[in-house]
Parts: sequence; structure tokens; C-alpha cells
Amino acid sequence: MFENKYPSIIEVEDLCEILSIGRNTAYDLLRTKRIKAFRIGRKWKIPINAVKEYIGYGQSSSPTPFC
Repeated sequence: MFENKYPSIIEVEDLCEILSIGRNTAYDLLRTKRIKAFRIGRKWKIPINAVKEYIGYGQSSSPTPFC
């Protein structure tokens, strides 16, 4: 899907593009640790695998029942 377009570590701008979200939403996902990431100084660094995990990339497509 996006393996060839992005490096293994991305920044907030890339996250916004991948998920089609705004910066505020991206920072909220990072602050609440819904997407695993780390900071170097003031910059967020996001492993592309954490984004894949968040969106369920590569998992089975069977729906999860709501309880």
C-alpha cells in the first residue's frame, strides 16, 4: 500500500497524509498513544509499522462483533 512511498520512520506530516487527517487529530493520536511513536526534541518520529498496526494493515478482513 504505502511501503515504497514512505521510509520506515515518518513524521507528523506523513501521518496526516496517510490517514487523511488534520494535524490536531494526528497529535491527539500520538499523545494518547493510540499510535506508538517517540520524540526527538520537539519532533515526533513514527514507525511506519505503528501506522500499519493502527489501521489493521495485513490483518484478516473479518469484522469484529460489537458487544
